[in-house]
Amino acid sequence: MDAVTGEIGLFEVREPASQTIPFVFNSPHSGRHYPAQFLSESRLDEMGIRRSEDHYVDELFAHAPNLGAPLLLAHFPRAYLDVNREPYELDPRMFDGALPPYVNIGSMRVAGGLGTIPRIVAENMEIYRRRLTVEEGLSRIETIYKPYHACLRRLIARTHATFGMSVLIDCHSMPGNIRLSGSDIRPDFIIGDRYGTSAAAELSRAAMYFLEGLGFTAVRNKPYAGGFITEHYGRPVRGLHALQIEINRALYIDEVTLRKRPDFDDLARALTEFMGSMADYAAEFGPDSALAAE
Repeated sequence: MDAVTGEIGLFEVREPASQTIPFVFNSPHSGRHYPAQFLSESRLDEMGIRRSEDHYVDELFAHAPNLGAPLLLAHFPRAYLDVNREPYELDPRMFDGALPPYVNIGSMRVAGGLGTIPRIVAENMEIYRRRLTVEEGLSRIETIYKPYHACLRRLIARTHATFGMSVLIDCHSMPGNIRLSGSDIRPDFIIGDRYGTSAAAELSRAAMYFLEGLGFTAVRNKPYAGGFITEHYGRPVRGLHALQIEINRALYIDEVTLRKRPDFDDLARALTEFMGSMADYAAEFGPDSALAAE
């Protein structure tokens, strides 16, 4: 039995029968299989520790393989290890012992308690009762983080080799109380492209157009422009595009009980339509268009 997630494994790729579209879907924060030892050493109860999850995002995008694209999803929880960070963003206050000199201890994410091994979950809730050993932290990176990213790189490289381009959709959720700065607008979706550096502008605009056509409010880059995965894998001049999509959790779960709302399946169907529209858009323009040249 696996030490982290039991018999189901750390993560999985749900493959289509044949990949027919140049997309890779990734759900790195929807893992909900918590190690028993991790829970026993946490200050938080089983509900509190789940506050950092992107709840059921893997299920919302579950039809990606039916449309011809692979879906990579984590089973390990974000509170245990966050693969949407640099590999070594670590807070020295969390560890009993000196961290290696190559560790990034000064990032804003580390300062906020949200490094590769998080110190807190949402609302500044401290996770641990004790300090971790350095070996524990580095082991998580070696056994989970690095294999996850190696898998994601392979999927992107295969897609690019097959189609001459690839589009990574990094799938996330956000709290329902998120508002645009200076307004009362609470967006249903936020499309992040690192302010135009991780994907062709046409892709971002198309994503917003399709979501708005489904009746949702969509904005771009504010307040979420994309994390490490979007920034690291998006190279539009090489035909490697990466978009982050944030879904307002209030659309589909009760944020207190974390139970699915009755219209959960309606949102999943809407996202399936969205994925299909994005695939059609990419097929129409293809790798020889501005999507590959921008």
